[in-house]
Amino acid sequence: MSQVLRDARRYEEEKERLIDVKDRPAFHLSARVGWMNDPNGFSYYDGQYHMFYQYHPYDSHWGPMHWGHAVSEDLIHWTYLPVAMAPDRPYDRDGCYSGNAVTLPDGRQMIMYTGRVLIIDENGEEQEVQTQNLAFGDGDNYVKYAKNPVITGKDLPEGGNPYAFRDPKPWIEEDGTFRVLVANQDRDHGGQMLLYRSEDGVHWSFVRTLIRDDHVLGNMWECPDFFPLDGQFVLLASAQDMLPKGL
Repeated sequence: MSQVLRDARRYEEEKERLIDVKDRPAFHLSARVGWMNDPNGFSYYDGQYHMFYQYHPYDSHWGPMHWGHAVSEDLIHWTYLPVAMAPDRPYDRDGCYSGNAVTLPDGRQMIMYTGRVLIIDENGEEQEVQTQNLAFGDGDNYVKYAKNPVITGKDLPEGGNPYAFRDPKPWIEEDGTFRVLVANQDRDHGGQMLLYRSEDGVHWSFVRTLIRDDHVLGNMWECPDFFPLDGQFVLLASAQDMLPKGL
């Protein structure tokens, strides 16, 4: 365990004692301490519902993203677990962004998430390089894959933006192979969803652009969900910077 993760766990444990349970929502999960935003990796694993979330334990404002963690047996009463991931590696040093989780055939849980690294580009402007990374765990503790990142800007199709490439949604097909859908922005600043395939969940190759927005719904799509329903597949996404028609 890294010192960054150890410090975050110690901090949230100490500060949680200062929060009166009566000040928390009765039917909604709140951050253990500090700030929370996107729910991540919502899954049923080892007899419990697991909810991870974008988390900055050190402040009540957005900051370097960690992954908070809570479990429930009924989706109403939640028990906090120690923070699952912290920005403690070169490929995610500025934040562990959103992602999702799947259960592997060997019983482990695999998390795929986006790592954020701030850089200064050739024009002198700050950008954030976004890559897809893995962590494996047992429902309590998670270890990041030694060969992260597993999908980078080199794996983008022509015109893909490595600075807007995030929020992987992985799943396992019936034949045991893996797929993941990753949100991306194209060169014309429109949202698109990219499909990747893997035999083992670790080595990935680009398949195709599943769908492109063509500037109808904002300039970037985020946080996809993709699932079968009544014989069809449904794609859900969050449209970024989408303005009302006529304004």
